[in-house]
Amino acid sequence: MIDSVVYKNVMGAFPSGVTVITTLDKQGQVVGLTASAFSALSLEPALVLFCPNYSSDSYPVLIDNKRFAIHLLSADQQAEAYAFARKGKDKAEGLEWTLSELGNPILPGATAVIECELWREYEGGDHAIMVGAVKNLILPEQPVTPMVYCRGKMGALALTA
Repeated sequence: MIDSVVYKNVMGAFPSGVTVITTLDKQGQVVGLTASAFSALSLEPALVLFCPNYSSDSYPVLIDNKRFAIHLLSADQQAEAYAFARKGKDKAEGLEWTLSELGNPILPGATAVIECELWREYEGGDHAIMVGAVKNLILPEQPVTPMVYCRGKMGALALTA
């Protein structure tokens, strides 16, 4: 039997990026979640995956809407990361966002945004494995510093030449 505390500590020692996944609910409100469980999956076709907890308030909305935007957060977006990590509604309250041509809520300032349609969903224990077919890619005009998550802390990735 694996001790869950030790497991979390081991997995937390692996640095990852931080994403916020957004979509709209039926009332047109921004819904989303913060996830570090994200990965590129396939080049042909272009697929990515992320893993929301089944208990997330946003999970049923993501499944129902079948489209979403994955924001690869910059180091300056800790407010967004914490806002979308909360439980409940109104996570985007006080945050700036616009609607993309594909109908996804977009938060400004990310290192990149990947707009997707739900391609497949798989069971992954207490998390879903959601695979998105990439429909649009957005890069900022000027590169920004990415955010990383390790050992329960978020911070800037120090890029060296």
